[in-house]
Amino acid sequence: MARTTPHPSPTEAAAPARLIARHRTTLDRALTAVRTREHWSPYPEDTRVYGPGGAADGEASLRALLGRPLELGQPGRDGTVGPAPDRGGERSPYGFELGVSYAHHDPAVLLPAMAAALPAWRDAGPEVRAAVCLEILDRINARSPEFAAAAEHTSGHNPVMAFHAGAVHAQDRGLEAVACAYAEQTRLPASAHWRKPLGPGRVIDIHKRFTAVPRGIALVIGNSVFPAWNGYPGLFASLATGNPVLVKPHPAAVLPLALTVRLAREVLAETGFDPNLVCLVPEHPGEGLARRLATAPEVRLVDYSGRTAFADWLHEHARQARVFTAVSAVNSLLVESTDDYRDMLANLAFSVSLYSGQLCTSPQNLLIPRGGIATDEGHKTYDEVVADLGTALDSLLGDDHAACEVLGALLGPEVRSRVDLAMSGALGPVGVPARTVRHPAHPDAAVRTPVVVKLDAARDADRATLLAEWLGPVCFAVAVDSAAAGVDLVAETTRTRGALSVGLYSVSEEVTEAMTAACAEAGVMLSTNLMGDWYISQSAVYSDLHGTGMNPAGNAVYSDGAFVADRFRTVVVRRYGGAT
Repeated sequence: MARTTPHPSPTEAAAPARLIARHRTTLDRALTAVRTREHWSPYPEDTRVYGPGGAADGEASLRALLGRPLELGQPGRDGTVGPAPDRGGERSPYGFELGVSYAHHDPAVLLPAMAAALPAWRDAGPEVRAAVCLEILDRINARSPEFAAAAEHTSGHNPVMAFHAGAVHAQDRGLEAVACAYAEQTRLPASAHWRKPLGPGRVIDIHKRFTAVPRGIALVIGNSVFPAWNGYPGLFASLATGNPVLVKPHPAAVLPLALTVRLAREVLAETGFDPNLVCLVPEHPGEGLARRLATAPEVRLVDYSGRTAFADWLHEHARQARVFTAVSAVNSLLVESTDDYRDMLANLAFSVSLYSGQLCTSPQNLLIPRGGIATDEGHKTYDEVVADLGTALDSLLGDDHAACEVLGALLGPEVRSRVDLAMSGALGPVGVPARTVRHPAHPDAAVRTPVVVKLDAARDADRATLLAEWLGPVCFAVAVDSAAAGVDLVAETTRTRGALSVGLYSVSEEVTEAMTAACAEAGVMLSTNLMGDWYISQSAVYSDLHGTGMNPAGNAVYSDGAFVADRFRTVVVRRYGGAT
Protein backbone atom coordinates (compact mmCIF):
# COMPACT_ATOMS: atom_id res chain seq x y z
CA MET A 1 0.00 0.00 0.00
CA ALA A 2 1.19 3.51 -0.76
CA ARG A 3 1.55 6.35 1.66
CA THR A 4 -1.91 7.94 1.92
CA THR A 5 -1.29 11.37 3.45
CA PRO A 6 -1.62 13.88 0.58
CA HIS A 7 0.81 16.76 0.37
CA PRO A 8 -0.63 20.21 -0.29
CA SER A 9 0.48 22.33 -3.19
CA PRO A 10 2.98 25.12 -2.35
CA THR A 11 0.14 27.65 -2.43
CA GLU A 12 -1.95 25.60 -0.01
CA ALA A 13 1.02 24.96 2.26
CA ALA A 14 2.01 28.62 2.42
CA ALA A 15 -0.84 29.72 4.65
CA PRO A 16 0.23 29.34 8.32
CA ALA A 17 -3.34 28.60 9.40
CA ARG A 18 -3.56 25.72 6.95
CA LEU A 19 -0.21 24.37 8.06
CA ILE A 20 -1.26 24.51 11.70
CA ALA A 21 -4.52 22.73 10.91
CA ARG A 22 -2.70 20.12 8.83
CA HIS A 23 -0.23 19.20 11.59
CA ARG A 24 -2.11 20.06 14.80
CA THR A 25 -3.24 16.48 15.44
CA THR A 26 0.29 15.13 15.02
CA LEU A 27 1.73 17.76 17.33
CA ASP A 28 -0.92 17.13 19.98
CA ARG A 29 -0.35 13.38 19.75
CA ALA A 30 3.41 13.87 20.12
CA LEU A 31 2.83 16.07 23.17
CA THR A 32 0.70 13.33 24.68
CA ALA A 33 3.30 10.64 23.96
CA VAL A 34 6.16 12.53 25.59
CA ARG A 35 3.96 13.08 28.63
CA THR A 36 2.68 9.51 28.97
CA ARG A 37 5.79 7.77 27.53
CA GLU A 38 3.57 5.29 25.66
CA HIS A 39 4.40 3.68 22.32
CA TRP A 40 3.50 5.87 19.34
CA SER A 41 4.94 7.08 16.06
CA PRO A 42 3.42 8.81 13.03
CA TYR A 43 6.16 7.46 10.76
CA PRO A 44 5.58 3.84 9.64
CA GLU A 45 8.52 1.41 9.75
CA ASP A 46 7.16 -0.69 6.87
CA THR A 47 8.97 0.31 3.67
CA ARG A 48 5.96 -0.78 1.57
CA VAL A 49 3.97 2.16 2.94
CA TYR A 50 6.23 4.52 1.00
CA GLY A 51 5.59 3.08 -2.46
CA PRO A 52 5.39 -0.25 -4.29
CA GLY A 53 9.16 -0.46 -4.77
CA GLY A 54 10.08 0.11 -1.13
CA ALA A 55 13.83 0.02 -0.62
CA ALA A 56 14.42 -0.42 -4.36
CA ASP A 57 12.80 2.97 -4.99
CA GLY A 58 15.16 4.52 -2.46
CA GLU A 59 18.18 2.95 -4.11
CA ALA A 60 17.01 4.25 -7.50
CA SER A 61 16.55 7.75 -6.08
CA LEU A 62 20.03 7.62 -4.60
CA ARG A 63 21.56 6.47 -7.88
CA ALA A 64 19.98 9.49 -9.59
CA LEU A 65 21.92 11.75 -7.20
CA LEU A 66 25.32 10.13 -7.68
CA GLY A 67 27.97 11.77 -9.80
CA ARG A 68 26.16 15.12 -9.86
CA PRO A 69 26.20 18.45 -7.98
CA LEU A 70 23.60 18.88 -5.25
CA GLU A 71 22.58 22.52 -5.35
CA LEU A 72 20.99 24.44 -2.46
CA GLY A 73 21.06 28.04 -3.71
CA GLN A 74 22.72 29.50 -0.62
CA PRO A 75 24.56 32.84 -0.60
CA GLY A 76 28.32 33.22 -0.38
CA ARG A 77 29.42 30.40 -2.66
CA ASP A 78 33.20 30.45 -3.09
CA GLY A 79 34.07 26.99 -4.36
CA THR A 80 33.14 23.32 -4.60
CA VAL A 81 33.55 20.40 -2.22
CA GLY A 82 33.99 16.98 -3.86
CA PRO A 83 33.19 14.95 -5.82
CA ALA A 84 36.45 13.00 -5.34
CA PRO A 85 37.40 11.95 -1.77
CA ASP A 86 40.63 13.98 -1.93
CA ARG A 87 38.44 17.05 -2.49
CA GLY A 88 35.98 16.22 0.28
CA GLY A 89 33.76 13.82 -1.62
CA GLU A 90 32.13 10.79 -0.01
CA ARG A 91 32.97 7.12 -0.48
CA SER A 92 30.45 4.45 0.42
CA PRO A 93 31.63 1.93 3.03
CA TYR A 94 30.28 -0.59 0.53
CA GLY A 95 33.15 0.22 -1.79
CA PHE A 96 32.40 2.97 -4.33
CA GLU A 97 32.61 6.75 -4.60
CA LEU A 98 29.34 8.68 -4.50
CA GLY A 99 30.65 11.42 -6.77
CA VAL A 100 28.31 14.07 -5.35
CA SER A 101 29.66 17.63 -5.18
CA TYR A 102 28.46 20.45 -2.95
CA ALA A 103 28.90 24.20 -2.90
CA HIS A 104 31.41 25.62 -0.44
CA HIS A 105 30.40 28.88 1.24
CA ASP A 106 32.13 31.83 2.84
CA PRO A 107 30.89 32.08 6.45
CA ALA A 108 31.42 35.85 6.34
CA VAL A 109 28.57 36.01 3.80
CA LEU A 110 26.45 33.13 5.00
CA LEU A 111 26.21 34.02 8.71
CA PRO A 112 24.88 37.59 8.18
CA ALA A 113 22.30 36.24 5.72
CA MET A 114 21.13 33.75 8.34
CA ALA A 115 20.99 36.42 11.04
CA ALA A 116 18.82 38.57 8.77
CA ALA A 117 16.31 35.72 8.50
CA LEU A 118 15.83 35.46 12.25
CA PRO A 119 13.38 38.32 13.09
CA ALA A 120 10.48 37.14 10.93
CA TRP A 121 10.93 33.56 12.12
CA ARG A 122 11.05 34.72 15.75
CA ASP A 123 7.90 36.81 15.33
CA ALA A 124 5.98 33.93 13.74
CA GLY A 125 5.56 32.37 17.18
CA PRO A 126 5.89 28.81 18.53
CA GLU A 127 2.79 27.38 16.86
CA VAL A 128 3.69 28.45 13.33
CA ARG A 129 7.29 27.37 13.80
CA ALA A 130 6.18 23.95 15.02
CA ALA A 131 3.85 23.55 12.06
CA VAL A 132 6.60 24.45 9.58
CA CYS A 133 8.98 22.01 11.26
CA LEU A 134 6.38 19.25 11.07
CA GLU A 135 5.86 19.99 7.38
CA ILE A 136 9.61 19.61 6.82
CA LEU A 137 9.59 16.29 8.68
CA ASP A 138 6.51 15.14 6.78
CA ARG A 139 8.21 15.73 3.44
CA ILE A 140 11.37 14.00 4.64
CA ASN A 141 9.23 11.07 5.76
CA ALA A 142 7.61 10.76 2.33
CA ARG A 143 11.11 10.18 0.92
CA SER A 144 12.25 7.80 3.63
CA PRO A 145 13.55 5.10 1.23
CA GLU A 146 15.86 7.69 -0.37
CA PHE A 147 17.11 8.86 3.03
CA ALA A 148 17.67 5.24 4.04
CA ALA A 149 19.75 4.60 0.92
CA ALA A 150 21.80 7.72 1.66
CA ALA A 151 22.44 6.47 5.20
CA GLU A 152 23.41 3.03 3.95
CA HIS A 153 26.00 4.40 1.53
CA THR A 154 27.53 7.03 3.78
CA SER A 155 27.48 5.31 7.19
CA GLY A 156 27.55 1.64 6.16
CA HIS A 157 24.24 0.74 7.80
CA ASN A 158 22.56 -2.52 6.98
CA PRO A 159 19.23 -1.99 5.13
CA VAL A 160 16.97 -2.24 8.20
CA MET A 161 19.24 -0.05 10.32
CA ALA A 162 19.42 2.48 7.48
CA PHE A 163 15.65 2.71 7.23
CA HIS A 164 15.26 3.01 10.99
CA ALA A 165 18.15 5.18 12.20
CA GLY A 166 18.73 6.94 8.89
CA ALA A 167 15.07 7.69 8.22
CA VAL A 168 11.96 7.05 10.32
CA HIS A 169 13.52 6.94 13.80
CA ALA A 170 15.57 10.05 13.03
CA GLN A 171 12.31 11.72 12.01
CA ASP A 172 10.80 10.59 15.30
CA ARG A 173 13.68 12.21 17.19
CA GLY A 174 13.12 15.43 15.23
CA LEU A 175 9.40 15.47 16.00
CA GLU A 176 10.07 14.67 19.64
CA ALA A 177 12.36 17.71 19.83
CA VAL A 178 9.72 19.93 18.20
CA ALA A 179 7.07 18.75 20.66
CA CYS A 180 9.34 19.35 23.65
CA ALA A 181 10.31 22.77 22.30
CA TYR A 182 6.68 23.74 21.79
CA ALA A 183 5.78 22.61 25.32
CA GLU A 184 8.56 24.69 26.87
CA GLN A 185 7.76 27.80 24.81
CA THR A 186 4.07 27.65 25.70
CA ARG A 187 4.58 26.89 29.38
CA LEU A 188 3.91 30.59 30.01
CA PRO A 189 0.86 32.27 28.48
CA ALA A 190 1.36 34.57 25.50
CA SER A 191 -0.19 37.39 27.54
CA ALA A 192 -1.64 38.06 30.97
CA HIS A 193 -3.77 40.70 32.63
CA TRP A 194 -2.27 41.40 36.06
CA ARG A 195 -4.38 43.17 38.69
CA LYS A 196 -3.19 43.83 42.22
CA PRO A 197 -5.34 45.33 44.96
CA LEU A 198 -3.65 48.33 46.61
CA GLY A 199 -6.14 48.88 49.34
CA PRO A 200 -9.84 49.62 49.77
CA GLY A 201 -11.27 50.44 46.33
CA ARG A 202 -7.86 50.68 44.59
CA VAL A 203 -6.43 48.30 41.96
CA ILE A 204 -3.29 48.55 39.80
CA ASP A 205 -3.70 47.20 36.28
CA ILE A 206 -0.81 45.94 34.09
CA HIS A 207 -0.98 44.07 30.78
CA LYS A 208 1.93 41.66 30.19
CA ARG A 209 3.18 39.98 27.05
CA PHE A 210 5.59 37.00 27.17
CA THR A 211 7.75 36.43 24.09
CA ALA A 212 10.08 33.48 23.46
CA VAL A 213 13.27 35.02 22.06
CA PRO A 214 15.81 32.75 20.30
CA ARG A 215 19.48 32.87 21.23
CA GLY A 216 20.83 33.22 17.68
CA ILE A 217 22.41 31.02 15.03
CA ALA A 218 22.67 27.34 15.97
CA LEU A 219 25.48 25.16 14.64
CA VAL A 220 24.88 21.42 14.21
CA ILE A 221 28.12 19.46 13.73
CA GLY A 222 27.27 16.10 12.20
CA ASN A 223 28.96 12.73 12.61
CA SER A 224 29.56 9.89 10.18
CA VAL A 225 27.81 7.17 12.20
CA PHE A 226 24.27 8.58 12.57
CA PRO A 227 24.18 11.98 10.85
CA ALA A 228 20.37 12.17 10.86
CA TRP A 229 19.54 10.38 14.14
CA ASN A 230 22.09 12.45 16.06
CA GLY A 231 21.60 15.60 13.99
CA TYR A 232 17.82 15.99 13.91
CA PRO A 233 17.25 16.56 17.66
CA GLY A 234 19.46 19.67 17.77
CA LEU A 235 18.43 20.87 14.32
CA PHE A 236 14.70 20.79 15.02
CA ALA A 237 14.96 21.86 18.66
CA SER A 238 16.83 25.01 17.58
CA LEU A 239 14.63 25.72 14.56
CA ALA A 240 11.40 25.26 16.53
CA THR A 241 12.63 27.71 19.19
CA GLY A 242 13.30 30.39 16.57
CA ASN A 243 17.01 29.96 15.83
CA PRO A 244 18.49 29.74 12.33
CA VAL A 245 20.42 26.48 11.93
CA LEU A 246 23.76 26.02 10.20
CA VAL A 247 24.54 22.35 9.49
CA LYS A 248 28.21 21.33 9.24
CA PRO A 249 28.17 17.70 8.11
CA HIS A 250 30.93 15.16 8.60
CA PRO A 251 32.98 14.97 5.37
CA ALA A 252 32.22 11.25 5.06
CA ALA A 253 28.44 11.67 5.49
CA VAL A 254 27.30 14.90 3.80
CA LEU A 255 24.46 13.54 1.69
CA PRO A 256 21.85 12.70 4.39
CA LEU A 257 22.08 16.18 5.90
CA ALA A 258 22.30 17.88 2.50
CA LEU A 259 19.01 16.26 1.49
CA THR A 260 17.53 17.37 4.82
CA VAL A 261 18.64 20.98 4.35
CA ARG A 262 17.37 21.04 0.76
CA LEU A 263 13.87 19.98 1.84
CA ALA A 264 13.90 22.38 4.80
CA ARG A 265 14.80 25.30 2.52
CA GLU A 266 12.04 24.37 0.09
CA VAL A 267 9.40 24.33 2.83
CA LEU A 268 10.62 27.59 4.37
CA ALA A 269 10.49 29.37 1.01
CA GLU A 270 7.02 28.02 0.24
CA THR A 271 5.69 29.14 3.61
CA GLY A 272 6.96 32.68 3.16
CA PHE A 273 10.11 32.49 5.29
CA ASP A 274 13.69 33.10 4.31
CA PRO A 275 15.23 29.74 3.30
CA ASN A 276 18.53 30.92 4.79
CA LEU A 277 17.08 29.94 8.16
CA VAL A 278 18.64 26.54 7.38
CA CYS A 279 21.97 26.25 5.58
CA LEU A 280 24.63 23.62 4.90
CA VAL A 281 28.40 24.13 5.06
CA PRO A 282 30.44 21.22 3.68
CA GLU A 283 34.19 21.69 4.11
CA HIS A 284 37.37 21.16 2.14
CA PRO A 285 39.70 18.40 3.41
CA GLY A 286 41.62 19.60 6.46
CA GLU A 287 39.82 22.95 6.58
CA GLY A 288 38.81 22.70 10.25
CA LEU A 289 35.59 24.59 9.57
CA ALA A 290 33.83 23.31 12.70
CA ARG A 291 36.32 25.07 14.98
CA ARG A 292 36.03 28.32 13.07
CA LEU A 293 32.24 28.31 13.08
CA ALA A 294 31.84 27.12 16.67
CA THR A 295 33.74 30.16 17.96
CA ALA A 296 32.10 32.72 15.66
CA PRO A 297 30.32 35.38 17.73
CA GLU A 298 27.10 34.94 15.72
CA VAL A 299 26.86 31.28 16.72
CA ARG A 300 25.04 30.98 20.04
CA LEU A 301 24.18 27.26 20.10
CA VAL A 302 26.30 24.24 19.20
CA ASP A 303 25.17 20.62 18.91
CA TYR A 304 27.90 18.02 18.51
CA SER A 305 28.01 14.22 18.65
CA GLY A 306 31.33 12.47 18.23
CA ARG A 307 34.72 12.25 19.89
CA THR A 308 35.20 13.31 23.49
CA ALA A 309 38.37 15.30 22.73
CA PHE A 310 36.58 17.65 20.33
CA ALA A 311 33.62 18.00 22.69
CA ASP A 312 36.06 19.07 25.41
CA TRP A 313 37.56 21.60 22.97
CA LEU A 314 34.11 23.02 22.24
CA HIS A 315 33.27 23.44 25.92
CA GLU A 316 36.59 25.20 26.46
CA HIS A 317 36.64 27.50 23.43
CA ALA A 318 33.03 28.09 22.28
CA ARG A 319 32.36 30.22 25.34
CA GLN A 320 29.86 32.48 23.55
CA ALA A 321 27.57 29.51 22.84
CA ARG A 322 25.49 26.98 24.74
CA VAL A 323 27.14 23.67 23.81
CA PHE A 324 25.26 20.35 23.73
CA THR A 325 27.40 17.23 23.34
CA ALA A 326 26.95 13.48 22.96
CA VAL A 327 30.30 11.70 22.94
CA SER A 328 32.18 8.45 23.53
CA ALA A 329 30.60 5.78 25.71
CA VAL A 330 31.81 2.51 27.22
CA ASN A 331 28.72 0.37 27.76
CA SER A 332 28.73 -2.60 30.12
CA LEU A 333 26.50 -5.62 30.66
CA LEU A 334 26.65 -7.94 33.68
CA VAL A 335 25.63 -11.58 33.28
CA GLU A 336 24.96 -12.90 36.79
CA SER A 337 22.20 -15.51 36.26
CA THR A 338 19.31 -16.25 33.95
CA ASP A 339 16.21 -18.42 33.70
CA ASP A 340 16.41 -18.62 29.89
CA TYR A 341 20.01 -19.25 28.92
CA ARG A 342 19.46 -19.79 25.18
CA ASP A 343 17.27 -16.72 24.70
CA MET A 344 19.79 -14.64 26.66
CA LEU A 345 22.64 -15.82 24.41
CA ALA A 346 20.62 -15.07 21.27
CA ASN A 347 19.80 -11.60 22.56
CA LEU A 348 23.44 -10.96 23.46
CA ALA A 349 24.68 -12.19 20.09
CA PHE A 350 22.37 -9.85 18.21
CA SER A 351 23.15 -6.94 20.54
CA VAL A 352 26.92 -7.11 19.98
CA SER A 353 26.48 -7.73 16.23
CA LEU A 354 23.95 -5.07 15.22
CA TYR A 355 25.60 -2.52 12.91
CA SER A 356 28.92 -4.26 13.64
CA GLY A 357 29.04 -2.86 17.16
CA GLN A 358 29.23 0.70 15.84
CA LEU A 359 26.17 1.90 17.76
CA CYS A 360 26.80 4.33 20.61
CA THR A 361 24.61 2.06 22.76
CA SER A 362 26.26 -1.25 21.79
CA PRO A 363 27.43 -3.31 24.77
CA GLN A 364 31.23 -3.51 24.80
CA ASN A 365 32.13 -5.08 28.15
CA LEU A 366 30.33 -8.33 29.03
CA LEU A 367 31.04 -8.89 32.72
CA ILE A 368 30.87 -12.52 33.85
CA PRO A 369 31.70 -13.80 37.37
CA ARG A 370 34.85 -15.93 37.13
CA GLY A 371 33.08 -18.63 39.13
CA GLY A 372 30.35 -18.87 36.48
CA ILE A 373 26.59 -18.26 36.47
CA ALA A 374 23.38 -20.05 37.42
CA THR A 375 21.02 -20.86 34.52
CA ASP A 376 17.95 -22.94 33.72
CA GLU A 377 20.40 -25.45 32.18
CA GLY A 378 22.46 -25.68 35.34
CA HIS A 379 25.73 -23.99 36.31
CA LYS A 380 27.79 -22.53 33.45
CA THR A 381 31.44 -21.65 33.83
CA TYR A 382 32.95 -18.43 32.53
CA ASP A 383 34.57 -20.34 29.64
CA GLU A 384 31.32 -22.10 28.81
CA VAL A 385 29.43 -18.80 28.63
CA VAL A 386 32.02 -17.38 26.22
CA ALA A 387 32.01 -20.53 24.08
CA ASP A 388 28.21 -20.65 24.01
CA LEU A 389 28.10 -16.99 22.98
CA GLY A 390 30.39 -17.94 20.10
CA THR A 391 27.93 -20.66 19.10
CA ALA A 392 25.07 -18.14 19.19
CA LEU A 393 27.08 -15.76 17.02
CA ASP A 394 27.78 -18.54 14.53
CA SER A 395 24.09 -19.37 14.39
CA LEU A 396 23.18 -15.72 13.78
CA LEU A 397 25.98 -14.84 11.37
CA GLY A 398 27.03 -18.13 9.80
CA ASP A 399 25.42 -17.35 6.45
CA ASP A 400 27.06 -14.41 4.66
CA HIS A 401 23.81 -12.98 3.31
CA ALA A 402 22.11 -13.12 6.71
CA ALA A 403 25.22 -11.71 8.38
CA CYS A 404 25.25 -8.66 6.08
CA GLU A 405 21.64 -7.95 6.99
CA VAL A 406 22.70 -7.62 10.64
CA LEU A 407 26.24 -6.27 10.45
CA GLY A 408 26.44 -3.69 7.68
CA ALA A 409 29.84 -2.39 6.57
CA LEU A 410 32.66 -1.08 8.77
CA LEU A 411 33.00 2.68 8.68
CA GLY A 412 36.67 2.95 7.85
CA PRO A 413 40.24 1.78 8.34
CA GLU A 414 40.30 2.78 12.02
CA VAL A 415 37.51 0.34 12.81
CA ARG A 416 39.14 -2.42 10.76
CA SER A 417 42.44 -1.87 12.55
CA ARG A 418 40.71 -2.37 15.92
CA VAL A 419 39.39 -5.74 14.77
CA ASP A 420 42.84 -6.75 13.50
CA LEU A 421 44.47 -5.72 16.79
CA ALA A 422 41.95 -7.69 18.81
CA MET A 423 42.39 -10.72 16.56
CA SER A 424 46.17 -10.59 16.98
CA GLY A 425 45.88 -11.50 20.66
CA ALA A 426 47.63 -8.30 21.73
CA LEU A 427 44.67 -7.30 23.92
CA GLY A 428 44.07 -10.71 25.43
CA PRO A 429 43.13 -14.29 24.50
CA VAL A 430 40.62 -14.50 21.66
CA GLY A 431 37.50 -16.24 22.94
CA VAL A 432 35.47 -15.94 19.73
CA PRO A 433 37.34 -15.03 16.53
CA ALA A 434 35.99 -12.63 13.92
CA ARG A 435 35.59 -13.77 10.35
CA THR A 436 35.48 -11.86 7.10
CA VAL A 437 32.04 -11.80 5.48
CA ARG A 438 31.61 -11.46 1.74
CA HIS A 439 28.81 -9.05 0.82
CA PRO A 440 26.71 -10.53 -2.02
CA ALA A 441 26.18 -7.19 -3.78
CA HIS A 442 29.27 -5.22 -2.75
CA PRO A 443 32.41 -7.41 -2.78
CA ASP A 444 34.62 -4.46 -1.76
CA ALA A 445 32.70 -3.83 1.46
CA ALA A 446 34.56 -4.49 4.72
CA VAL A 447 32.25 -6.71 6.79
CA ARG A 448 33.43 -8.53 9.92
CA THR A 449 31.69 -10.59 12.57
CA PRO A 450 32.44 -9.60 16.20
CA VAL A 451 35.62 -10.72 17.91
CA VAL A 452 35.25 -11.55 21.61
CA VAL A 453 38.41 -11.07 23.68
CA LYS A 454 38.81 -12.54 27.17
CA LEU A 455 39.90 -10.07 29.84
CA ASP A 456 40.32 -10.23 33.60
CA ALA A 457 39.24 -7.24 35.66
CA ALA A 458 41.91 -8.11 38.25
CA ARG A 459 44.72 -7.33 35.78
CA ASP A 460 45.71 -3.68 35.43
CA ALA A 461 46.46 -3.93 31.69
CA ASP A 462 43.09 -5.55 31.03
CA ARG A 463 41.36 -2.91 33.12
CA ALA A 464 42.94 -0.15 31.02
CA THR A 465 41.73 -1.90 27.87
CA LEU A 466 38.13 -2.27 28.98
CA LEU A 467 37.94 1.34 30.18
CA ALA A 468 38.62 2.59 26.63
CA GLU A 469 35.98 2.80 23.88
CA TRP A 470 36.44 0.26 21.05
CA LEU A 471 33.93 1.35 18.41
CA GLY A 472 33.24 -1.56 16.10
CA PRO A 473 32.82 -5.35 16.30
CA VAL A 474 35.14 -5.79 19.28
CA CYS A 475 33.74 -6.84 22.66
CA PHE A 476 35.30 -8.10 25.84
CA ALA A 477 34.24 -11.00 28.05
CA VAL A 478 35.50 -9.67 31.38
CA ALA A 479 35.99 -12.03 34.30
CA VAL A 480 35.00 -10.39 37.60
CA ASP A 481 35.34 -11.72 41.14
CA SER A 482 31.62 -11.61 41.89
CA ALA A 483 28.34 -9.97 40.98
CA ALA A 484 29.11 -7.22 43.50
CA ALA A 485 32.50 -6.63 41.85
CA GLY A 486 30.71 -6.45 38.50
CA VAL A 487 28.30 -3.82 39.80
CA ASP A 488 31.22 -1.81 41.16
CA LEU A 489 33.05 -2.04 37.80
CA VAL A 490 29.95 -0.85 35.94
CA ALA A 491 29.71 2.14 38.28
CA GLU A 492 33.41 2.96 37.90
CA THR A 493 33.31 2.66 34.10
CA THR A 494 30.25 4.90 33.86
CA ARG A 495 31.60 7.55 36.21
CA THR A 496 35.06 7.74 34.63
CA ARG A 497 34.47 6.95 30.94
CA GLY A 498 30.76 7.55 30.41
CA ALA A 499 28.01 5.19 29.29
CA LEU A 500 24.68 5.40 27.50
CA SER A 501 23.36 1.99 28.45
CA VAL A 502 23.96 -0.72 31.03
CA GLY A 503 22.55 -4.23 30.87
CA LEU A 504 21.92 -6.89 33.50
CA TYR A 505 20.89 -10.53 33.37
CA SER A 506 19.96 -11.72 36.85
CA VAL A 507 17.20 -13.59 38.65
CA SER A 508 18.42 -12.19 41.98
CA GLU A 509 16.45 -9.30 43.42
CA GLU A 510 19.46 -8.38 45.55
CA VAL A 511 21.74 -8.07 42.51
CA THR A 512 19.07 -6.21 40.56
CA GLU A 513 18.54 -3.69 43.36
CA ALA A 514 22.30 -3.16 43.71
CA MET A 515 22.71 -2.52 39.98
CA THR A 516 19.65 -0.24 39.92
CA ALA A 517 21.10 1.88 42.73
CA ALA A 518 24.53 2.00 41.09
CA CYS A 519 23.12 3.11 37.74
CA ALA A 520 20.93 5.75 39.35
CA GLU A 521 23.93 7.18 41.15
CA ALA A 522 26.21 7.04 38.11
CA GLY A 523 23.47 8.40 35.83
CA VAL A 524 22.90 5.77 33.13
CA MET A 525 19.90 3.87 31.77
CA LEU A 526 19.64 0.24 32.92
CA SER A 527 17.99 -2.59 30.98
CA THR A 528 17.34 -5.88 32.80
CA ASN A 529 16.75 -9.37 31.40
CA LEU A 530 15.97 -8.31 27.83
CA MET A 531 14.86 -11.25 25.71
CA GLY A 532 13.31 -11.88 22.32
CA ASP A 533 13.28 -8.99 19.85
CA TRP A 534 14.18 -6.06 22.09
CA TYR A 535 17.82 -5.25 22.63
CA ILE A 536 19.98 -3.11 24.91
CA SER A 537 21.09 -0.96 21.99
CA GLN A 538 17.55 0.11 21.08
CA SER A 539 16.03 3.39 22.28
CA ALA A 540 12.28 4.01 22.01
CA VAL A 541 11.60 7.56 20.85
CA TYR A 542 8.97 9.54 22.82
CA SER A 543 9.48 7.06 25.68
CA ASP A 544 13.16 6.45 26.43
CA LEU A 545 15.57 9.29 27.13
CA HIS A 546 18.82 8.91 25.20
CA GLY A 547 21.52 9.90 27.68
CA THR A 548 21.20 11.48 31.09
CA GLY A 549 23.72 14.32 31.09
CA MET A 550 25.05 12.90 34.37
CA ASN A 551 28.17 11.07 33.16
CA PRO A 552 31.03 11.78 30.69
CA ALA A 553 29.04 10.43 27.71
CA GLY A 554 27.70 13.96 27.21
CA ASN A 555 25.36 16.64 28.51
CA ALA A 556 22.68 16.31 25.81
CA VAL A 557 19.54 14.27 26.48
CA TYR A 558 17.29 13.35 23.55
CA SER A 559 14.90 14.84 24.52
CA ASP A 560 14.09 16.43 27.84
CA GLY A 561 13.16 19.94 28.88
CA ALA A 562 16.77 20.91 29.46
CA PHE A 563 17.64 19.99 25.85
CA VAL A 564 15.23 22.58 24.45
CA ALA A 565 14.61 25.19 27.15
CA ASP A 566 18.05 26.79 26.98
CA ARG A 567 17.70 27.50 23.25
CA PHE A 568 15.50 30.52 23.94
CA ARG A 569 14.73 33.02 26.67
CA THR A 570 11.44 34.67 27.58
CA VAL A 571 11.21 38.46 27.45
CA VAL A 572 8.34 40.24 29.19
CA VAL A 573 6.77 43.52 28.06
CA ARG A 574 4.63 45.25 30.70
CA ARG A 575 2.10 47.93 29.74
CA TYR A 576 0.68 50.05 32.51
CA GLY A 577 -3.09 50.14 32.42
CA GLY A 578 -3.59 52.57 35.24
CA ALA A 579 -4.71 52.45 38.87
CA THR A 580 -8.21 52.86 40.18
